[in-house]
Amino acid sequence: MKILITGGAGFIGSNLADYLLNKGNDIFIIDNLATGKIKNIPKESIFIKGDISNDAICLKAFKEIKPDVVIHAAASYKDPNNWYEDTKTNILGTINIIKESLDFKIKRLIYFQTSLCYGLNPIEQPITLNHPLNPTNSYSITKTAAERYIKLSNIDFVSFRLANVYGPRNLSGPPPTFYHRLSKEKQCFVVNTRRDFVFINDLINIVEKAINGVGNGFYHISTGKDYSIKEIYTAIADAMNLNIKAKEIEKNSDDVFSILLDPTKTLKDFNIIPNYPLKEGIKQAVNWYKENEIMETYTHLKGFKN
Repeated sequence: MKILITGGAGFIGSNLADYLLNKGNDIFIIDNLATGKIKNIPKESIFIKGDISNDAICLKAFKEIKPDVVIHAAASYKDPNNWYEDTKTNILGTINIIKESLDFKIKRLIYFQTSLCYGLNPIEQPITLNHPLNPTNSYSITKTAAERYIKLSNIDFVSFRLANVYGPRNLSGPPPTFYHRLSKEKQCFVVNTRRDFVFINDLINIVEKAINGVGNGFYHISTGKDYSIKEIYTAIADAMNLNIKAKEIEKNSDDVFSILLDPTKTLKDFNIIPNYPLKEGIKQAVNWYKENEIMETYTHLKGFKN
């Protein structure tokens, strides 16, 4: 199968590329390397450096590749104040991908959406797929708009609304931030919030089924269990063999206390939900961080400094 991965130099995209190549697929990657890393791109894949907001680049790629499936993992998220870049990549870029996917009659479009689409004050826990959408920051607003355009297009799609995905190559969220600060002997801050954490291999197993035609529409990728950020910090410190306490602080105004997604539909249709042990997943992430220097980490939240 010929599979085009947008954002294939990033955390999720590159791990998918590695796995799908090993399964015998032909993998093509488009990435502008804003947050993706060239070293993440498998040598066996074909790489196109470019921005999906450029319609000429998208058209050229689809003409040359004629993909069977598109995995749309590209996203702008590193600067919460850069509304222009978020809109350009997340909305316009998605529209370009939709247009070419329709014109070239791909079999399926797979999209990754943020669980922040439900807003900062969810009215139920766990959050079901019937929960109203209420994105409140630039990243979630533009990602949700893109998801709406995908639905509007009537293309065959699966949109995965993700809990916090972690593992080797992840450079956003608590695990890499804690590792980065601890390795630099900097003070760590633990926010009084809770999150569900999904190991990258579990996500890949579900995406593989979607590539092969399982499911349709919207799904949650969630273990169905949330952890305090303090627990995540402790797991990172333990994996680094450190006994250093973090300073506990209140969450930012643009953060949400808990986002716990209901994975019932995913279990029903895919017959699987993420279940990789957290401590084992954290160990694998930390081992990768030890072997690969982390120069910076990213967050979509305002007011948080690495």
